[in-house]
Amino acid sequence: MGISVLILTLNEELNLPACLASVAWSDDIVVLDSFSTDNTVAIAEAAGARVVQHEFVDEPSQRRYGLKEISFKHPWVYVPDADEVTPPELSDEMLAVTADPDRPEGGFRCRFKVFFMGRWIRHSSLYPTWVVRLVRPDRIEFEREVNCHWIIQGAEGRLENHFIHYSFNKGISWWFEKHNRYSWHEARESLNSLTAEHLDWRGMVGHGDAVRRRRALKAMSFRLPNRPFLRFLYMYFVRRGFLDGWPGYLYCRLLASYELMIVVKMAEIRRRRQGLPV
Repeated sequence: MGISVLILTLNEELNLPACLASVAWSDDIVVLDSFSTDNTVAIAEAAGARVVQHEFVDEPSQRRYGLKEISFKHPWVYVPDADEVTPPELSDEMLAVTADPDRPEGGFRCRFKVFFMGRWIRHSSLYPTWVVRLVRPDRIEFEREVNCHWIIQGAEGRLENHFIHYSFNKGISWWFEKHNRYSWHEARESLNSLTAEHLDWRGMVGHGDAVRRRRALKAMSFRLPNRPFLRFLYMYFVRRGFLDGWPGYLYCRLLASYELMIVVKMAEIRRRRQGLPV
């Protein structure tokens, strides 16, 4: 049994060739493009991928369209981002676990290695983080506008091997532009969390569900003072980001700057709601 591949793109001409080359083992690759203005579509077509174009509204809607409205050749779909590379060890493992048509899982999570300045940022990147990448489209749903949560219906599995995440391939300026957009959504969700959610204390101390623990800790972080500074201290010292060398220090500073974007925009949203100048 094979595996289909779905890749979401928007102006990914720098990342897409490596991503496509690493999934060339699949005989059913679909690129869901949000009307790119660079060579993304031409690169995908030259690699033999099917290209479907659909206007991007938000990540959950786009992923839902891709997995629910597009027909795939195989019941399992692998969903890498365009800036991810799939090593042979991971593809072999996925093909092995999906060879059994009676498997109970609706989806699988796997870990990833973030590379920055030619180095695996093992400590500063909160490794290991488990994300969904292999799913049955009829047993998956989504929530949240940014960094959307994947909801797997039924059993959930975990893969032993990693994919590689090159999140800085487009450059630091692009990273700031991307996180400038994301920080608006995070600011709104932070404010919603402060007013609507109760802290999941059990999730914070539990050791059986890493995904639940990470969400619970994030909800708690919304309530802490001086979040940017605390984020740097946590990433660089508690999580031992200093072991990642100079790239690790810069990575921790970047994450702290993203936290600052969120905090400042939360303040702006509050003031605008009160009719105050920014």
